[in-house]
Amino acid sequence: MNALDVTKKMEIDSIKFYTEAAAKTKNPVGKKMFAMVIEDEKRHLEMVVQMINGMHFTAKDVSPMKQVKTVFESLKDHMMKKVEANKDEMEAFKIAMQMEKEGEAFYQESLAAAKTDKEKTLFQRLIEEERQHYVIFSNTYFYLSNTGSWFMWEERSIVEG
Repeated sequence: MNALDVTKKMEIDSIKFYTEAAAKTKNPVGKKMFAMVIEDEKRHLEMVVQMINGMHFTAKDVSPMKQVKTVFESLKDHMMKKVEANKDEMEAFKIAMQMEKEGEAFYQESLAAAKTDKEKTLFQRLIEEERQHYVIFSNTYFYLSNTGSWFMWEERSIVEG
């Protein structure tokens, strides 16, 4: 299997895992984060398949981090309510973070071995987005595990006494 075939399998596997995790996640913030990353992974898969088929792929100018802001803004009222995430949901986010780290490492290796500019462009793009996905899952994990501290950290609150 070459790097593109492995990449295709990794994207398919991540779509499957994130879809299952989203279906099991009760917390609306967690569910939205998985759903958002699923769409990114589908876009990645489309780019990889285009590359495998010898087509020119188009990397849409998408920023997962900008999309997160929209998700949090749309759920702001709900986020103020304390909704506990269960152990399985928390474990799914840990696994997701590990998957994104491993994906980035693989894409780094693939970038180093890439022979064409098209492959280099693809792997650079995937590396960038995997890093953003890791941050998204990490922040979501922090939010779900300690909502009060997350709000203080994200809002840069000052505790006055």
